Amino acid sequence: MPVPSSFDPVRATALARETLQIETDAISTMAGRLDGRFAEALERMLACQGRVVVMGIGKSGHIGRKIAATLASTGTPAMFVHPAEASHGDLGMITPGDVVLAISNSGESEELTVILPLIKRMGVPLVAITGRPGSTLGRHADVVLDASVDKEACPHNLAPTASTTAQLAMGDALAVALLDARGFKADDFARSHPGGSLGRKLLTHVRDVMRTGEALPRVPLEASLMQLMREISAKGLGASAIVDADNRVLGIFTDGDLRRLIERSDNTADLRSLNAREVMHANPRTIRDDALAVTAADLMEASRITSVLVVDAHGRLCGALNSNDLMRAKVI
Repeated sequence: MPVPSSFDPVRATALARETLQIETDAISTMAGRLDGRFAEALERMLACQGRVVVMGIGKSGHIGRKIAATLASTGTPAMFVHPAEASHGDLGMITPGDVVLAISNSGESEELTVILPLIKRMGVPLVAITGRPGSTLGRHADVVLDASVDKEACPHNLAPTASTTAQLAMGDALAVALLDARGFKADDFARSHPGGSLGRKLLTHVRDVMRTGEALPRVPLEASLMQLMREISAKGLGASAIVDADNRVLGIFTDGDLRRLIERSDNTADLRSLNAREVMHANPRTIRDDALAVTAADLMEASRITSVLVVDAHGRLCGALNSNDLMRAKVI
């Protein structure tokens, strides 16, 4: 499709900056209006024994869906109910233990206002996010959060732009304040996002991805260099642990160590007389099996190593992993 001849890149960029500034100002002004009603809304939601039922129509409905999703993923059970569908049976999804969060810039959306008396009759607390606190929605609400804006970013002051940004920001403010009040932590967030990258990083432990049993390369302290090399080749880790009789880690030897050993030697035949004790790096870096896998990744990156040995709570060798293991687990 050809670009319209009337398109002016300079004007478009200036309009974009103006839009961002208008919306920035709208949020800043709204922040200055926050008062005790915000805390009251939080108290209603924290006391809720059921769910926060978010409602809105049109663009406010789209914002409402996002707010409901944010609440649900940050420790506050929530769902979105479409006001028009509520008038045709979905109102039954709201129970006496719930709190309704209704969103409307005008506060006069017919699909929403028609069901407000029914919500009140159920005894369900009603929190409103609206640009007109004196509207029908505002008058019915137990708590009103003022999300009014001086003007829309739309050049015609018609399309919901700054007003929907204000609604979204207010919803995020509620979600953040609620998660803090509930003591919601990063690992709680991960449990509600197990399929995402954050979930993998915060839920995957070293023991979940490490190599164990016969796949774990290790030799005793007096093993010959040839035995050590065969163990490294057979297990494919690029390194081997050197352990004592109690399986405690004494050292490590890697492919890189072997290469450097050969480069320093004048007679490779002399290398055959060496044993693991003589070539190992003593007291290597290790990580506990109950540590997060992402911690192992950070350790390897900081130490510029590609493999790390894993020990249990008693300091005994129980596993090993390298960067490829972490990549397969999508931790890095």
